Amino acid sequence: MSETIVACVQMHADRPLADNIAVAERLVAKAAARGAEVISLPERWNGTGSDDVMVAAAEALEGESAQAMSAWARQHGVWLHGGSIGENTEPGVRASNTTLVFDPNGNQVSTYRKIHMFDIDVEGAEARESAANKPGDQLVLSEIAGWPVGLTICYDLRFPEQYRELALAGAEAFMVPAGFTMATGRDHWEVLLRARAIENAAYVIAANQHGFWAGSARYARSMIIDPWGVVLANAGDGEAICVAAIDRKRVAEVRRLIPIFSARRPEAYRFAE
Repeated sequence: MSETIVACVQMHADRPLADNIAVAERLVAKAAARGAEVISLPERWNGTGSDDVMVAAAEALEGESAQAMSAWARQHGVWLHGGSIGENTEPGVRASNTTLVFDPNGNQVSTYRKIHMFDIDVEGAEARESAANKPGDQLVLSEIAGWPVGLTICYDLRFPEQYRELALAGAEAFMVPAGFTMATGRDHWEVLLRARAIENAAYVIAANQHGFWAGSARYARSMIIDPWGVVLANAGDGEAICVAAIDRKRVAEVRRLIPIFSARRPEAYRFAE
């Protein structure tokens, strides 16, 4: 059978670690009860807030958050895509924004560190993610439930070259855990998610946060999108999960209908000297 049931967990993480673990555990269990075989948490699910708070909350990759995720994956027999947590790569100075993936036995099988830092100044709304976060520098293609899956995080969504490189390497789905803001999410969240799906003929699984933290509201509306750009599931506002079936046959079908990879002409993608 080519279908896989996937789910996004949507939660608000501006709370103490123990509270976030309790909420995530409950929502992961709810998704598993709905038949999800792959469950994705949002960006920074284990703690958000000011730069100082997030640096202080950063953990080792074998820390409490990772142990909890491993236990949930093992308990429910699911693949758990751990959104992202703060990894204490530079203790007390900066943290890496890091995704961990666990198999149904609770083994950590993939690690991805967010590459693109959210450093913006839009109409007085300023953010400097790089002040407290160390950017990664490696693309990661992970095997999840038999699928080749490209790992990305939030602001990476605005860099289509990352997704195309992952697709060329074999990705048939992308994970996009996020804390996308209300200000940009209203106009850009769904548009960008659907664009990444359409231009790569791949599924997009995007778990977002909701609620208010670090000076702005989050947009929520976690989504699962098919290779044609159709939104299969939307979590709406507030705490929620969304669940949908994804199918590798659908990826193959869309790529046959519109052969975007065989029609590429990379030799022409540069200006003549």
